[in-house]
Amino acid sequence: MKRTIIDPSQFELEDKVFAIKRVSKTVKGGRTMRFTALVIVGDKNGHVGAGLGKATEIPEAIRKGKESAMKNLIEIPLDENSSIPHDYIGKFGSASVLLKRAPGGTGIIAGGAARAVLELAGVKNVRTKSLGSNNKQNVVLATLAGLQQLKTPEQVAKLRGKSVEEVLA
Repeated sequence: MKRTIIDPSQFELEDKVFAIKRVSKTVKGGRTMRFTALVIVGDKNGHVGAGLGKATEIPEAIRKGKESAMKNLIEIPLDENSSIPHDYIGKFGSASVLLKRAPGGTGIIAGGAARAVLELAGVKNVRTKSLGSNNKQNVVLATLAGLQQLKTPEQVAKLRGKSVEEVLA
C-alpha cells in the first residue's frame, strides 16, 4: 500500500513512552549495556505513529524513539462514533490484533499495547483482541498495521467503481 508522508509539525502531538528495555551485548572486555525505548506519538484526532530508539542513555533512547515515531505517522479514518470504519486483523511478525468496530459508549476495550496506540490515535469506541505473540513491540506494530489498512466507505466505493450506497447495502 502506498504511504503518504505526513508532516508532524502541523499537529499537536502527544508522546507516550510505552516500553524501556535494557539490552546487553557481550564483547571482549565484558558486557556493554544499551537501552531501547518504544515511543508512541499521536494527536488524538486520527494521526498516530510508533518508533524505536536505541542508545546508551535512557533519555537519548527516548528522544530517538520519538523522532522515529514522528517519521512513521499514519492517518486513520474514523466514523461518526469515533470508531473504526470496519473490522480488520492487523499482523506484524507472529503478533495479530483483531480490531472490531463498536457502537458509541463502548469505550476502548483493549490490552495495554493496543490501548496505548488507539488512545493516541483518537479512537473512542473499539474492541480488540491480541492474538498470537504478546511481545509489546510486535503488538504495537500489528495494531498500527491494522489501522493503516482501514478504508472509508468512500474509498471502497471508488476502488470498486460503485456508489457508497451500493457498498454499504
